Amino acid sequence: MSTPADVLRSRDLRVTAARIAVLEVLDERGHQTVDEITAGVRDRIGSVSVQAVYHVLGALAAAQLVRRIEPAGSAARYERRVGDNHHHLVCRSCGHVVDVDCRSDSRAPCLEPADRAGFEVEEAELVFWGTCPACTATTRTERSSS
Repeated sequence: MSTPADVLRSRDLRVTAARIAVLEVLDERGHQTVDEITAGVRDRIGSVSVQAVYHVLGALAAAQLVRRIEPAGSAARYERRVGDNHHHLVCRSCGHVVDVDCRSDSRAPCLEPADRAGFEVEEAELVFWGTCPACTATTRTERSSS
């Protein structure tokens, strides 16, 4: 398995403590906001500015090592799962995000618009909204105790 330093070198990116820490944080738990990533990076290397984390994420996204997702009404989140055909489940209550594989065996995009309007479509994003198991259980418990 490649180390974060190996991954950075494979994309001709400079190996820095902040870049390694960001990759490690996202490898441990994806779908994190910049604030969550910053906290995880600080736990690893000490002081780092939010702006520095934004710069790292921008470089990693440009190198296709991370993916930025923006569920409606939520802060942007980042994940390490890139280059495949997957979508997301988002909890309306707590904002928890889960990867879900596309049901189609086709390559991206797995969805086709009715009219491409001359575009060469490369990707389709699909977000499923609902309530995660933990929030569902909490709601049921609250209802039954009322």
